[in-house]
Amino acid sequence: MLDEIINFAKTTGFYLLFGNLGDNWKSLVMIIVSLFLLWLGIKKQFEPLLLVGIAFGMLLTNLTAFTPGDAMYHTELWREFMAGKVGYGTILHDGGLLDILYIGVKTCVYPCLIFVGIGAMTDFGPLISNPKSLLLGAAAQVGIFATFIGCVKLGFTQEAASSIGIIGGADGPTAIYTTSRLFPSLLGPIAVAAYSYMALVPVIQPPIMKLLTTKKERQIVMKPLRQVSKTEKIIFPIAVTIIVSLLVPSATPLIGCLMLGNLWKESGVCERLCKTAQNELMNIVTIFLGISVGATATAEAFLNIQTLKILAMGIVAFGLGTAGGVLLAKLMNLFTKNKINPLIGSAGVSAVPMAARVSQSVGQKENPSNFLLMHAMGPNVAGVIGSAIAAGVLISLFG
Repeated sequence: MLDEIINFAKTTGFYLLFGNLGDNWKSLVMIIVSLFLLWLGIKKQFEPLLLVGIAFGMLLTNLTAFTPGDAMYHTELWREFMAGKVGYGTILHDGGLLDILYIGVKTCVYPCLIFVGIGAMTDFGPLISNPKSLLLGAAAQVGIFATFIGCVKLGFTQEAASSIGIIGGADGPTAIYTTSRLFPSLLGPIAVAAYSYMALVPVIQPPIMKLLTTKKERQIVMKPLRQVSKTEKIIFPIAVTIIVSLLVPSATPLIGCLMLGNLWKESGVCERLCKTAQNELMNIVTIFLGISVGATATAEAFLNIQTLKILAMGIVAFGLGTAGGVLLAKLMNLFTKNKINPLIGSAGVSAVPMAARVSQSVGQKENPSNFLLMHAMGPNVAGVIGSAIAAGVLISLFG
């Protein structure tokens, strides 16, 4: 009886945890990191809808080190998949729960479905009303390409540099989509960095905005936006899909899904589909995306000097994107009669609608009677389109 109890004890994770910690200490560190991220998501409410799922997926995959016989995610199986030795059939047959869910990330299905939901919740009216906002959204993508160049100089491959640079777009699904296509081994660190910095928009952006603008510029009052017709809102997603698909074919999956969701919203004849995209579809995919991306954050992939470089370059990308939008707005004021408050340029990063709210908050502190939110939503939604196009360009070049 005693021997049976001892044999049972040796099958538990506690036995490996305390009896072989020297070989598995990195996994224990990652478990602690996952608990910290759970605290940030729950207590501090940093992007909780995705960060809680990512952190829990990280917890599950790193518990595998102490429960090897019942692994939910198999790194070695995906390593063989990337080498072309096995296919999806093997993953479905031999993989665990998280392996199967991760197929949706690897095939880029989840990010595209997320974009359908985003499109169904997005109002492109402010952008249509003020087309100049598109330039501000484009300028904010400078952080992506500047960081790409910096990463290449630091020794990253072009594929890895593209995946890191896309963090500057402040768009989690786009970052996941690009990394899945170009450099999947970096998916865990890049997803954590992207969503962490998105949550920290109210902390990161204001100092940069104030540094690059004068008090007088921050007090600029902009004219009210014109009313956009329903016809314009219906034509916009169709036209953008056609133009972007012909210009950057690799961006079609993201842009097409974004605009389909928006067309359901604006057409007024697909109310049931629009509500499903906004709620049930968005919620279900968010669950699967979060835990499957978190599963890739293994100790091997996360605890290295490369991850620290990714976190550092990610915040550089985000800062440069913020600066790019603000500086272009200042430049445009040299040639336009109706002045633009440069603060709305910072909303060109596609953290919707948080970046627009930050523009509003900073502007109102300087001029309480100023309302910049709707003006800032123009560059903000333009940034969503811009980051998807930037991702398409990078995938076309290096995919």
